[in-house]
Amino acid sequence: MNPTAENPGRLLVGFKSYLRLEVVSGDAAYVFSERGVTALEGSGMELIAPMLDGTRNLEDLYRDLPEGVTSQQAGGLLIQLAEANLLELRDPTRVNSGNAAERAYWETAGLDADAVRSETIGATVGLIALGDVDQDSARQALTDAGLRVRTADTAAAPHESTLLSVVLCEDYLHVDLAEVDARHRATNKPWLLAKPVGAQLWVGPVFDPSESERACWHCMATRIWGHRQAEAHVQATLRKQGPAHRVRAAIPALTATGMHLVALEASKWLAGYRSAEQRGVWTLDSLDLGARHHDVRPRPQCSSCGDPDLVRNRAWHPVEVRSRRKVEGTGAGSRSRTARQTLDDYRHLVSPVTGVIKEIRQDPRGPALFNSFRSGPNLAVGNGGVERLRTALRTENGGKGITPLHAEVSALCEALERHCGYFHGDEERVRGSFRALSDRAIHPDSCQLFDERQYTGRAEWNRRHSPFQFVCDPFDEEAELDWTPVWSMTRKRHRLLPTGMLYFDAPGASSVRADSNGNAAGSSVEDAVLQGLLELVERDAVALWWYNRTRAAGVDLDSFTDPWIDEVRAAHTGLDRQLWVLDVTSDLGIPTMVAISRRTDKPSEDIMFGFGAHLSPQVALHRCLTELNQLMPTMIGIDDDGEYGWSDPDAVHWWRTATVRNQPYLLPDPKQRPRTAADHVADQESDLLAELSLVQRRLEASGMELLVLDQTRPDIGLPVVKTIVPGLRSFWARFGPGRLYDVPVHLGRVAEPTRYEDLNPLPLFL
Repeated sequence: MNPTAENPGRLLVGFKSYLRLEVVSGDAAYVFSERGVTALEGSGMELIAPMLDGTRNLEDLYRDLPEGVTSQQAGGLLIQLAEANLLELRDPTRVNSGNAAERAYWETAGLDADAVRSETIGATVGLIALGDVDQDSARQALTDAGLRVRTADTAAAPHESTLLSVVLCEDYLHVDLAEVDARHRATNKPWLLAKPVGAQLWVGPVFDPSESERACWHCMATRIWGHRQAEAHVQATLRKQGPAHRVRAAIPALTATGMHLVALEASKWLAGYRSAEQRGVWTLDSLDLGARHHDVRPRPQCSSCGDPDLVRNRAWHPVEVRSRRKVEGTGAGSRSRTARQTLDDYRHLVSPVTGVIKEIRQDPRGPALFNSFRSGPNLAVGNGGVERLRTALRTENGGKGITPLHAEVSALCEALERHCGYFHGDEERVRGSFRALSDRAIHPDSCQLFDERQYTGRAEWNRRHSPFQFVCDPFDEEAELDWTPVWSMTRKRHRLLPTGMLYFDAPGASSVRADSNGNAAGSSVEDAVLQGLLELVERDAVALWWYNRTRAAGVDLDSFTDPWIDEVRAAHTGLDRQLWVLDVTSDLGIPTMVAISRRTDKPSEDIMFGFGAHLSPQVALHRCLTELNQLMPTMIGIDDDGEYGWSDPDAVHWWRTATVRNQPYLLPDPKQRPRTAADHVADQESDLLAELSLVQRRLEASGMELLVLDQTRPDIGLPVVKTIVPGLRSFWARFGPGRLYDVPVHLGRVAEPTRYEDLNPLPLFL
C-alpha cells in the first residue's frame, strides 16, 4: 500500500526530525535546530505545537484539538508552519525505520529521509584511484556509508550499474583525468573528483555531463594551470607531461578525514541533494582548518565541451558601440555600472584554485588613504620563457581609487584585462607578409615608432633596461608572420596588425612585441574603448613632455576645493614628501596631468609620479593622484642604501639619482600661470558614446585612425579591448619621427624639433 497516493489522510504530521520543541507558557513555542531558534507565535500555537510530535494524522489532530482552539484556527497555524518548512508528513509504516540522527541529517538537507534511505542503500559507485591514493581506505569509507563499490580504471567506460564514479587523485591536473572526463562525457555519467591526500584536501566538483552549461574537467584544469606558471615552465622545459610530483603529506587521522568527506559527498549526491556548491571545488586546510569554496564555471570556448572557434570567429565581427548612459558614483568617471556592481559581477573570478586572479589584497605599506591594491602577476611584461616568467612574478597588477572599493575593482579589472590580452592560442591569425597583405595590413613601425638609430646597439640596450624598454629587431616586410584583424572605427572595416603586437607572449617574429598601451577593461564595450583611448592620449601627452623635457604649468590644487585632494597632500607631507601637479595637456585638448611627489628629508629624493587624462579636469586630476598613491608603497621605509620594491633598473637608477635640481622639467614652469579648475572646459557628456565620439573626432581631426581589437573572453565576460592609434606615442623610449618632435613645436614649447641626441636619455618606467 502506498499511503501517499492511496490514503494521504493517514500520513502522520509533525515537526521535522531535526527540530526540538520547547513551549514557554504565556510567551511562545520555540523550535531549536543546529542553525538557530525559531519563535512560533500566534493564537493557539502554544497548544497546537506540542501535538505535532509525529504520532497523529490530520484527522486525529483535529479530533484531539484542545478546548478553545477551533478547526479553522488550527488549519491556519498548520498552513503557517508548513509554509515555513517546519512540518513533514510521515508514513506510519516507516516511523521507526532508520537511524533518528540520519533522518535528522537528511531532513536538514531538505530531503525525504525515507526516500534517501531507499535510494542510497546498496547504490553502486565506481571507484577510480590515480597515483598514490589508498584505494582500500577509500573503499572502506564508501562501504561504511552504505554504498556498494565497484573498482574501475581510467580506460574503461563506467559500468551501467554505476550511478556515480568517485575519482581520487593526488593532483587535479593528473594526466589520466582527461581520459576519465572523456569516458564519462561519452556515457553521460556523473563523476565526483577529490584529492583526499595531502595537507590540503580538495573535494568536488561533481561533473555531470547530463546537465547543460556545466563545466568539464578541461574547463577547470585550464584555470588551475593558470596559477602554476612556474611549474608549467619547469615541466615544459624538462619535456614532462602533467603536474610536477609532490611529496605526499599524510597522517592516519587526515587520511580518514579525507576519505570520509569524499564518502559524504558521494552519499549526498546519490541522495538527491543538489546545490551550486557541488559544481565547484571545496578545499580544507588541515593545519588551520580554513575552508573555502571555489567556483568552477564552463568556458564557452573550451575545446572539449564548448566551441573552440568562438574567439576566432568573433574577430571578424565589427566592434559595435551604441548609446549608453553613465552612472553616478563610479569613482573613476565615465562608467556604465557602479564599482559595487562590477565587483559583484566578477568576484567569482578571484580564487587561488579556479579563478583567473589568485587574490586581491591591499598593500599594507603607507597610509590607508593610498588605497594601493595588488592582484597577481602582470602578464604584460617579458616575452616568453623564463625571462617573462621571472618579470611577471616580480611585477604585479595594481589597482587605484579614491576609496578601497574603487581600488579593489580597479585591481580586479586590470588583472582581467591582462589575462584577456594574453595569447591563448584560439585567436584569429592570418598568415602572410606585409607585402602580400598590404591592402589591409598596417605597418607595425607606425605603431611601435622606433627610430632606425635605436636598432643599432639594441642588444646592449635590451640587456641594460627592463622589458618595458625592449627594442625589437627591424621589421622585414617580406617575412611571413601572423596577423590578426582589428576593427577600424574610422574606416568602418577590418585592418590587420601583427598578432605579436596585440597579444602578450604570442609566438612569432622578433620584430614586434605586445605592450599594454591602450589595453582597457570596462563595464561595457563603450566604457572600455573610451578608457583605452584616454590612456593612449595620456601617454602620448606625457611622452611629449618627458622626452622633450619642456617646462609645464603647475596646477592650482586649491582651486578644485576638493577635501580628498587636501587629504592626499597631507598624507605626503606626513611622509616628509612634497607633492605637486603639472598640466601636460597636448594638442588634442584632453586634460592630462602629472602628479609628482619627492622626498624632502634625504639626499635621494625618490621621485615618483602618476598620470591621468579625462574629459573632466577634476577626474584627470583624481586619476593622476590615485596612480601616484598606488605606486607610493614602493617608496615607503626606504633608506639611502635600501632596496626598492621594484627591480626595474631604470626605476632604481631614477630614484637613486634624480632630483628636481638635475631634472628641472619636473617643476612647474614659473613663467606660466598655474592652471585652475576653470581653465579647462569639462567636455563631459551623460552618454558614453557621446564622449567616445568626441575623443575619436579629435584624433581624426589630427589625421589619425582609431583601431579597436575586442579581446573580451567568453568565459570572463568583462568587456576588454585594445585600442590602437598609429602615430600616438607610448611613454616608453621609442624615438621614431612624428608627434614626439612636431607637436612641441606646434604648441610653442620649443622653437624647433628636439634633436634625437638631445631627447631625455632616461626612459619612463611606469
